[in-house]
Amino acid sequence: MVKFHFAGRYNDDPESLITHPHEPGYVPFKEAPDMKKLSLIVNGLALVIGVVTITAYYIVARKPLEIWGWVLFLVTLIPHEFLHALCFKGDVYMYENLKRGMLFVVGPGTFTKGEFVFMSMLPNLVFGFIPFLIFLIDPSHTVLGTLGAIAISAGAGDYYNVFNAVTQMPKGARTYLHGTSSYWYMPEEQK
Repeated sequence: MVKFHFAGRYNDDPESLITHPHEPGYVPFKEAPDMKKLSLIVNGLALVIGVVTITAYYIVARKPLEIWGWVLFLVTLIPHEFLHALCFKGDVYMYENLKRGMLFVVGPGTFTKGEFVFMSMLPNLVFGFIPFLIFLIDPSHTVLGTLGAIAISAGAGDYYNVFNAVTQMPKGARTYLHGTSSYWYMPEEQK
């Protein structure tokens, strides 16, 4: 059973986060070394994705983004993190770092590669890709199109995590969060 906790503002100290203890033989992901660098990478990626999705929206809708789509996007920020949290087991902690444009959840659990990809992508599918697909099928749904275009780009941090997991984790590995970094290891039964 998942227990969701709002942990407040992240203070840029990775040691202050609730995390999974290191596993024997752990390997750090090759990723941004700190939140400042991660923020630059993720926000740059979000900008590029946003240009693509918003351009696609304009081509299909032939009108500006809908204000209610923006409002709906803002309403989904916390539920986005809840969807991540549902994929954890036990306690999950949500932090905000609004000065870097980030909300995130951490927990002490481990994931297979597939579980980690699903956990990372679930909110982006629900609030981004599905609404945008509905809009593409029926362009009269401009509020959903706006929500989807913005939410898809806002998932850049999740795509970054998926890319790292898919390209770095060997078959049978498990991953976990420790501080602000991700690690993978081979469980004893896989060795």
